[in-house]
Amino acid sequence: MNDIRRTILWVIFGFSMVLLWDQWQVHNGQKPTFFPSAATQSAKTVASAPAAIGSASVPSTAIPAPVMTASSVPGVAPIPPSGMPAVGAKKEQLVVKNDVLTLTFDTEGGTLVRSVFANYADMTDQNSGFMLLDESNARVYVAQTGLIGAAGSNLPTHKTIMTAVPGDRALRDGQNQFEVKFESPSVGGIKLVKTYTVKRGAYDLAVRHEIINTGTEAVTPQLYLQLVRDGNKPPGESSFYSTFTGPAIYTEAKKYQKVEFKDIENNKVDVEKKATNGYVAMVQHYFASAWILPDGLTRDLFLRKVDTNLYAAGMITPLESIAPGASKTIDTKFYVGPQEEKTLEALAPGLELVKDYGWLTILAKPLYWLLYSLHEFIQNWGWSIVALVLLLKIAFYWLNAKAYASMAKMKAVNPKIMEMRERLKDKPQEMQQAMMKIYKEEKVNPMGGCFPIMIQIPVFIALYWVLLSSVEMRNAPWILWIHDLSSPDPYFILPVVMTLTTMLQTALNPTPPDPMQAKLMWFMPLIFSVMFFFFPAGLVMYWITNNILSIAQQWMINTRMGVPPQFNLPKFK
Repeated sequence: MNDIRRTILWVIFGFSMVLLWDQWQVHNGQKPTFFPSAATQSAKTVASAPAAIGSASVPSTAIPAPVMTASSVPGVAPIPPSGMPAVGAKKEQLVVKNDVLTLTFDTEGGTLVRSVFANYADMTDQNSGFMLLDESNARVYVAQTGLIGAAGSNLPTHKTIMTAVPGDRALRDGQNQFEVKFESPSVGGIKLVKTYTVKRGAYDLAVRHEIINTGTEAVTPQLYLQLVRDGNKPPGESSFYSTFTGPAIYTEAKKYQKVEFKDIENNKVDVEKKATNGYVAMVQHYFASAWILPDGLTRDLFLRKVDTNLYAAGMITPLESIAPGASKTIDTKFYVGPQEEKTLEALAPGLELVKDYGWLTILAKPLYWLLYSLHEFIQNWGWSIVALVLLLKIAFYWLNAKAYASMAKMKAVNPKIMEMRERLKDKPQEMQQAMMKIYKEEKVNPMGGCFPIMIQIPVFIALYWVLLSSVEMRNAPWILWIHDLSSPDPYFILPVVMTLTTMLQTALNPTPPDPMQAKLMWFMPLIFSVMFFFFPAGLVMYWITNNILSIAQQWMINTRMGVPPQFNLPKFK
């Protein structure tokens, strides 16, 4: 092969076409062919017909049969569906705050129905905080808990109207945490008390469930924790690059497993159903929520369809028998916030995996660690990206040097190759033999520059996913007009610079002898560059930095080897 870069550009071109085709399919409402993403449907919340039993309001309509029935324990009543409160029941909402979160609780079940992040602006309204949990006409995404018992029994659930105990609703000066408490009436001889502990600077809540037996017989209830949300993509998310939205389960046995909404719909779920550790989560680009039970507690894990375009992911843990007048307490954690890797690692084993790097996690995690460490020193994510690419280029200097040296040799012998091809253009067999003879005489390996560059491709793909997945890039400024590294350049300056640097690299490469190949060598970078007009500024900046450093190194090596750099401009005759 006469041009080492041609192989790499063909790989990039092919991969680009795959991505473009997939996103074209998504744009036109079709299923992606190569990289399937969560199914996009319209949200719909259906009211359940409730019936008053005792002093609590519980729904009389059971949920549709679960798609994955790990939680369906024989003799245990199904978890009630999400829906509207009981007819005539009085409920209210209360808002609580710490310095990073604004949370809205509903006294129906003591359910968390809204979360707003003070440090992360909404992409459509920079003056508002980003909302993750929400229960409105447009979206459904809530965190629910409750109790279930033997079939036919009624216990406090997320449909039970509870009483909010008076107390703090925001952090006071000098206060590091406060409690928000809900108490249910006695239902089926059981009273449930939920206590949320809101801490300063934290996105995780300690959630204590105290189960009190107010009846005359021993009871053996089960506690369920679930996240319920619609199957829609997050509003405002770009459809040009695909990120995962949906439930995920983690256990020590099977590690991190994410599940598409459409797989729940089609009953094609294969995840761990029982465990004594792990968590359940709902994941989307940059943000996640998760219920976490203490290790050692037995739990059934479930994913199910609750209603039209409404899905639940959760856990059920059985409790020991509670004697009359006795109580049992279960301490859990709930996380609702950004996918900050360091924070997630400290909360629970494997929780940082909700920040999904895909199959290149083994490379991406150390790259993120290095990027994070650079930011600790530089204090600017844009310049940290530049510094990281510089360090990678230094690390791969000798590999790149070999590749560019091989290309320089190819460039030096290119006039001989061109002359020989013209002379033997009607004798292809002799042309091939003559070409191999020239390579041997000049000690040129046509593939000598390919492998060193191919080795580096996984590293730079991993870095791509680090930059695409890191919430730290969201609303992070760089310089001048770049105020958000996670959004496309508003004036398209960076994509234009990226295109120019890519074309300059192409011009520095030897011209392929075949005219058609020579034309493709120019078309492919142009087509590839089009994608970058829709990519986040941070990704484009990383590629520009890599291009500039590659051009500098190639220029230096060519000059040192006595092959003066020259621009091989296209000829489209």
